[in-house]
Amino acid sequence: MKRFVPIEDGFNPQPPKKETPVDELTRIHNYSFHKERFHHIDRGSLLPGVEVNFSIFIHKGLDFHEVLDVSDKSPQKISPEIFDMKGDIVIKTADIPFYGQYLESLGDIDLHEKDKVRLQALIIKEKSKLVMREVLSNPRSGASIKKSSSAVEEIAASIFDNKDTLYDLISIKNYDYYTYTHSVNVAVLSIGIGIAIGLPAGEISNLGFGAMLHDIGKSSISPEILNKPDKLTSIEFNIMQNHVMEGERILKEHEYFPKNSLHAVTQHHEKLSGKGYPLGIKAPAIKLYGKITAIADCYDALTTQRPYKSAFTPFNALNIVVKETEDYDHELLKTFIKMLGRIGQ
Repeated sequence: MKRFVPIEDGFNPQPPKKETPVDELTRIHNYSFHKERFHHIDRGSLLPGVEVNFSIFIHKGLDFHEVLDVSDKSPQKISPEIFDMKGDIVIKTADIPFYGQYLESLGDIDLHEKDKVRLQALIIKEKSKLVMREVLSNPRSGASIKKSSSAVEEIAASIFDNKDTLYDLISIKNYDYYTYTHSVNVAVLSIGIGIAIGLPAGEISNLGFGAMLHDIGKSSISPEILNKPDKLTSIEFNIMQNHVMEGERILKEHEYFPKNSLHAVTQHHEKLSGKGYPLGIKAPAIKLYGKITAIADCYDALTTQRPYKSAFTPFNALNIVVKETEDYDHELLKTFIKMLGRIGQ
């Protein structure tokens, strides 16, 4: 059976077919750091005709193009043309406070009930991403960790109230990888699985907490490696793998973080077959939170596009995960497939 290397880690054991020109290497290097100056937002949170006081950019490939030049003193209305542009919608990190204010203002928008419910889900997701960005920038801050716990509670409550909210909370068609977006997606998917298998509310919270922070160890990885828009070298791949143990070290410093939630952090790259990392443990030693987060993490990584690799459709991504029969829990996979049945190809 053909094995699929996790897209998240970006490792390709095969050498490149041709040497990258010097100017292209420089462009790649600059991109890795340039990307840190932007924040990915869901285009669904932008409403045509509503005024914003932050500039909007399109991120596609290695480029960032400004499509709405705005300042705090000269707000402009969101143009419908933006929604037809291919690529991710991003804003400058310096404008994040203005975006946060914008999200708060959306609660006053008059919409039909169905649209209002969907928008509320998007607001929860976008606020959660802002929290995760804060956590990743200062992972040893107890205040930030507690904010992520509150974000998990809000996500879980919204899904408990309306299971269809799950589909609005997931970011599916991204053109690039953002750790904070991925973290929220994995938390949403993990919470969805937990609810589907009947875990009690307290367990759901602990599962979601661990899933939300499963990649917190990546906060110690340099932007040059984390944002590299090309295949990682074997050395870079080893550095990337260390994020699991680093995440464990960081979270053990927080007494507030539940011990059983740590399984989602330490085991999300372990496989039932023993072919995972960092410990290569097998099925009996892998806990429920680890099994659930591993499925959610792999699926979201597969459905996320990279500059060097196209994203799989949800349907094809599920097929890939299912074919790895020795790696993932069969019953949890059945639940996961049924849960995502409404997501199209």
